[in-house]
Amino acid sequence: MPAMTRLTSELHRLYMPHPATGQPADEPAPGLIDAQGRVRAMVLELSRPADWGALSAVWQGVQADLALPAPAIAVSGTDGFQLWFSLAQPVPAAQAWAFMEALRARYLPDIRPERLRLLPQVDGSHPAQHARLIPAPQADEDHWSAFVAPDLAPVFADTPWLDIPPGRDGQADVLAPLRSIQPADFQQALAQLEPAAAQAAVVTTVAPSAPSLSGSGTDPRRFLLDVMNDETVALALRIEAAKALL
Repeated sequence: MPAMTRLTSELHRLYMPHPATGQPADEPAPGLIDAQGRVRAMVLELSRPADWGALSAVWQGVQADLALPAPAIAVSGTDGFQLWFSLAQPVPAAQAWAFMEALRARYLPDIRPERLRLLPQVDGSHPAQHARLIPAPQADEDHWSAFVAPDLAPVFADTPWLDIPPGRDGQADVLAPLRSIQPADFQQALAQLEPAAAQAAVVTTVAPSAPSLSGSGTDPRRFLLDVMNDETVALALRIEAAKALL
């Protein structure tokens, strides 16, 4: 088996599921969601158009307000910017989605829902969808997605892609300084993001097959009121809905 490259090593360190017992550490993982439906990679994408000015509010806010490590910045290769968050320990995909939805509600409340994509995307009728690893060629292979340094992000506002495959060592250099979010810090950030995180968790648990609030047009307050007053919903979830309304 060929030796692991620096880039592959960094991708494993930050985003890939931990190897299962007995699995070689350098064996390629099948995806970003493990066999238990947990993830270490969480991605927030803003596109159509790519707007680093808006997304940078999230990049800066999670560091200044939530004391979290800086996420990686990427160009999607098509029409958007992405923030890649790394977790030291995997969490259920639904919890990861709730965290991303809470970030959206706090930092990007005025962005049109169709411009945002939160990954993993949780849908009760389908397996959770995860992001595609970066760097990667796009459909026509003329444009590539890539991780970019923070000071270079504004350069890609009009053309959020690379015209040639990015250098693997250069991509590794961008990822090398990044750190994963530790479990205690992740839970503390979730607590700080309430009620947005609580609201997202209620939506994910009560209506897993419904579109996320970021793409449904549903009035969040109306939804929470309906949950709170619905006697068919588990009492614990009705209490969470009530907390989110406070």
